[in-house]
Amino acid sequence: MTMKECRKFELGGYLEHKKREIDESLDKYLHAESTYPESLHKAMRYSVFSGGKRFRPILSIAGYEACGGEGQDIMPVACGIELIHTYSLIHDDLPCMDDDDLRRGKPTNHKVFGEAVAVLAGDALLTFAVELIVSEGLNAMGPDRTVRVLKNLMTSIGTDGMVAGQVVDMESEGAGADGKTVEYIHSRKTGALITGAARSGAIVSGAEESLIECIGKYGERIGLAFQIVDDVMDAEGRFGGLKSGSDLDSKKRKLTYPLVFGLEKSKQTARDLISEAKDYVADLGERAVPLMALADLVVSRSS
Repeated sequence: MTMKECRKFELGGYLEHKKREIDESLDKYLHAESTYPESLHKAMRYSVFSGGKRFRPILSIAGYEACGGEGQDIMPVACGIELIHTYSLIHDDLPCMDDDDLRRGKPTNHKVFGEAVAVLAGDALLTFAVELIVSEGLNAMGPDRTVRVLKNLMTSIGTDGMVAGQVVDMESEGAGADGKTVEYIHSRKTGALITGAARSGAIVSGAEESLIECIGKYGERIGLAFQIVDDVMDAEGRFGGLKSGSDLDSKKRKLTYPLVFGLEKSKQTARDLISEAKDYVADLGERAVPLMALADLVVSRSS
């Protein structure tokens, strides 16, 4: 991939176009707010359409296209990934977890709909994600790829993925600085679903195993870098009023990269991970330009 190819690619337009496609599809797939029971469907749509950037589903689409995928076969999977991500945010914000009042500058789901409905809205989004991938994916991908995508995503959010990371994160509050533990938490609580999103795109495209593994390695590195950058922005106060948890990490003495390694070392680690991620997809040439740009976005973003 040449510098000329990178310059020709306009990331802002790409993100805007893909986000619009994803939002239109999500609106089509989700039940209307007026569907009984209204409180549940209002709560689901409230968090899904609360202003997310759709980074994870866009990443799955970029992985799909980088591996030669064309058309809309990836869209049910991309939307399913966003539903899974949204479920995790609703549950993460609950009083029994991080106890956040704001998410993306708006009241968190449980503040609007109550804790019980928020828990059930998260449950419903997770189960609907699986239903969506199966019902739409079977026609688009066939049974083999559908099963593989589901296994990939369920592994990324299960007992060795996102849920495991959340448990260790809670159990490590107030613990001493521990690099091994903070990497475990970050690579699972945040990184695992990002890795799963990238891999899903490659799987849906029908890519060869070696290419799926390269896309997965790319995803692992940007996933870990993503959370390190979040930690850095928390430490530097760059979230502002977007999330009330931006000062809770220090109050709860959560394990973060800057706490363990310091700010400058954390920033350098994120940059190194992005460089490694780009190396894994460089051989794809022009098709990898969106993946390269998304990797750079991880370290350049401000929110």
